[in-house]
Amino acid sequence: MLFNELPFLERYQAAANHGFEAVECQFPYAFSEVELAQAIQSSGMRQVLINTDAGNWNEGDRGLACDANSKEAFQYSVMQALTYATAMGMPLIHVMAGILPLGVSLEEAEQVYVENMRWASQQASQQGISLTMEAINPIDMPNYMLSNQAQALRLLKLINVKNLGIQFDFFHCQKHEGNALEQFQNLLPYILHVQIAGVPQRHEPNTGTMDYAPIFAAIDASAYAGFIGCEYRPKTTTIEGLSWMKNSIFN
Repeated sequence: MLFNELPFLERYQAAANHGFEAVECQFPYAFSEVELAQAIQSSGMRQVLINTDAGNWNEGDRGLACDANSKEAFQYSVMQALTYATAMGMPLIHVMAGILPLGVSLEEAEQVYVENMRWASQQASQQGISLTMEAINPIDMPNYMLSNQAQALRLLKLINVKNLGIQFDFFHCQKHEGNALEQFQNLLPYILHVQIAGVPQRHEPNTGTMDYAPIFAAIDASAYAGFIGCEYRPKTTTIEGLSWMKNSIFN
């Protein structure tokens, strides 16, 4: 979501030039594994997260894991992501749950999701890769099946595999549920990846209504050892917006 002023493959070096040590991206599938591996290696970046393919985004797909009618496409997307992850340095894979299918109850969709995630986790474990699940707020993504932290934790425990954890996005949590810092602390043992953005517009973390100073301090003092992804939309240009990091304890 950053450095969109540049072609995709050039963003790796741009991130390196501006102080980042690692990167995440949503959908790398428009490029070959070889191209991506070369961009990662030449920039010195570490790839820490990718998403499974979301399906037909223009037709409204936001993942396939909860749709019983998309089982074959879902399994293909998982195997595709595992192939890319292997080439890109074994990052985490966020398996997108998807929109609640029309005429299907939440309970039914959750059952399909659980079964699919158990299958995906088994495939990933054979390659030493871990998966994540993320609650996405229904304000920005209406009818997304996985919408709150309590649901994510409940389903995580139901799936009950070792290589699956929570992707905790402070923006999504705060915008929909509030109490994001408290929820982060409660979910900490299950969190594999963290993302940040200003609330409610999803710009830089120092914009909006949520104060990230205590959040950064709490993360720094916690046992969390993963990365923090800057999954925000720059208010102006990426580089101009990076000034927020000058006052960060992580700088």
